[in-house]
Amino acid sequence: MTANDTGQAGTRPGAAAGGPSPVLLASLGAAFISASAVLMKLAGTGAATTAFYRSLLALPVLAALAALEQRRRGPRPWRARLGPAVAGVFLAIDLVLWSHAIADVGAGIATVLGNLQVVFVTAAAWLVFRERPGRAFFLALPVVLAGVVLVSGLADGPHGIRSLAGIEYGLGTSVAYAAFLLILRHTAAATPHVAGPLAEATLGAAAGAVVLGLVFGSWQLDIGWPSFGWLLLLAMTSGTAGWLLITSSLPRLTAALSSLLLLLQPAASILLAAVVLGERPSPLQLAGAALICAGVLAASRATTRSSPSRSALPRHRTAGAAAGSPGHAGAVRIETSPVRPPLP
Repeated sequence: MTANDTGQAGTRPGAAAGGPSPVLLASLGAAFISASAVLMKLAGTGAATTAFYRSLLALPVLAALAALEQRRRGPRPWRARLGPAVAGVFLAIDLVLWSHAIADVGAGIATVLGNLQVVFVTAAAWLVFRERPGRAFFLALPVVLAGVVLVSGLADGPHGIRSLAGIEYGLGTSVAYAAFLLILRHTAAATPHVAGPLAEATLGAAAGAVVLGLVFGSWQLDIGWPSFGWLLLLAMTSGTAGWLLITSSLPRLTAALSSLLLLLQPAASILLAAVVLGERPSPLQLAGAALICAGVLAASRATTRSSPSRSALPRHRTAGAAAGSPGHAGAVRIETSPVRPPLP
């Protein structure tokens, strides 16, 4: 039996078979990064500036964790560090493109376009890595995407499209975010390290944010202490805790399921925005959140039942499998808080 027969990836080297469920870890990670939309709105900084500070402030903690991890699990070859850094650059691209999509087509349409990453991730994993999704995924996908449409607020009123460029920005957002998730999972599957690859991805995101900010003219260093505080909180919750949980689960999940689990972020985000910012989601948005949760739960339970022995599979059989994110994070986009999810 191969990894594709079960639809699941094997465990990390040295991971205990009875350890925490990767579905649980990914779900908790999605819950952590769902706070990014609220925190980024409170910070009130531009996309490139937010990406830069969010990454810069997370780096000291991640670097310290990576150093401890290296002492415990051994060093990694330098060539293995390039992949995560490239993944971080893609996430910086995603964040900036999504900001432009919001400006051109509005947060609702940008939400739907950005969350198409689940389709791109699944298609790429199927075509390139022969990781065919199970029937449960295909049954759950339209339900979850319908929930995303409702959460975005598109069903609550007219949303005009102001330019074709906005559609291109939105699709580019999904492609860039999918590339980030695929590369991060591929590199994470080849090593027992978690903090190391995440630290390198964060460094790549910071560098990419600087370059994109200079190109688009939206990067600034002077942000003020209140904004700095919110971005620091964003870095500690989403950038460290959230993405450490997600990165540790990615190699043990299929690309399709891991990407689907990250779509829990929009559902959690609108609820958090209601509590923290006093924003009131419409009944249709709440119905969309319920659809997302129901679809993800059904797909994850069906996959778990069909693959009871996945934790015993040797990891080398899926070391090259691609994955399905931060941030950035499917990514969270809500009509009430049009802010892109965090960097890893």
